[in-house]
Amino acid sequence: MGKVKGKPGPLARRPDNSAFKQQRLPAWSPMLTANTVLPFFYFMALMCLLLGVWLLLTVQNTQEMKLDYTEAETCNKCFEMRKNVSNANKPCTCTVNFRIDKPFKGDVFFYYGLRNFHQNLRRYMDSRDDGQTVGRKKNLKDPSSYCEPFLKDPSGRPIAPCGAVANSIFNDSFVLWYHHPNGKGEVPLMREGLTWYTDKYIKFRNPTTDNLTLAEVFEGTAPPPYWQKPVYKLDPSNPMNNGFINDDFIVWMREAAFPNFKKLYGILFRNDNPFTKGLPAGNYSIDITYNFPVQYFRGRKEVVLTTVTWFGGQNHFLPIAYLITSSLILLTAVVLTVVWWKFGKDGKNMKE
Repeated sequence: MGKVKGKPGPLARRPDNSAFKQQRLPAWSPMLTANTVLPFFYFMALMCLLLGVWLLLTVQNTQEMKLDYTEAETCNKCFEMRKNVSNANKPCTCTVNFRIDKPFKGDVFFYYGLRNFHQNLRRYMDSRDDGQTVGRKKNLKDPSSYCEPFLKDPSGRPIAPCGAVANSIFNDSFVLWYHHPNGKGEVPLMREGLTWYTDKYIKFRNPTTDNLTLAEVFEGTAPPPYWQKPVYKLDPSNPMNNGFINDDFIVWMREAAFPNFKKLYGILFRNDNPFTKGLPAGNYSIDITYNFPVQYFRGRKEVVLTTVTWFGGQNHFLPIAYLITSSLILLTAVVLTVVWWKFGKDGKNMKE
């Protein structure tokens, strides 16, 4: 029966007499009974428990060592020196010793870490010019106003790279030593290949050189106020790792979401003995060029040595979350089972 045409009133606006418009399409409405719901709850509790245990065992297979060097050993004198801004350009080095009791097997990653450094502040995150770091010559000499107050130096030259993010780059450097019975040897670290592919080749690029050197391309620009050298001299040992495509610079420019974070500094180069299988147990030391001040934001600095699995580094959040979820589901299932057994089984003890 279709619409009644030619007649005013409600009948004229009645929907067509079709299965779709009259809601007569085939449908499936599950009947939620104890026999179907309770097994599902127990099954989900078991699945979350197994996943939680599996992820927990995976995380525990990773090895991690954190070393806070802010005021450790001889770094204390550097910590005190950096309290005075007038000493910012004075070099200071220190050494921290530590021991690895259990070998780190496989690939070993070397991170630096900061605590209480809020890279996630909106004004801080906005203080950059992505057009400049992607290699646009117009932005190189005329950066975005978002970079204020790190837009131009006192003489009026544009700063490259501009902004607070670039200006605050972490500039401590490290040399890791292994102490073996015959003396000590430097632990080889790969200092390239630390970035995401999209960062290295898409988001960060140097301006086109047009047969000019990188120094000539950046002529007329100034380094950020807190930098000790210009962006085209960040890596004197490798000319291909300078400018906006420098790995350390790109790693720093990817802001962290939390105030306590770590960023990749290097990866163990496992080509020579005794590091072919990882870091052997023994005594180690780190020579640190101590540049980055942390007193002004009450921060701490640390180095992190860690191995990784398919799950990533040592992070217990997800395994614990699965185990807690499993416990809550199991508790709910038990309560529902008791209620059903006492009041609902076979329809007994149920009031109409």
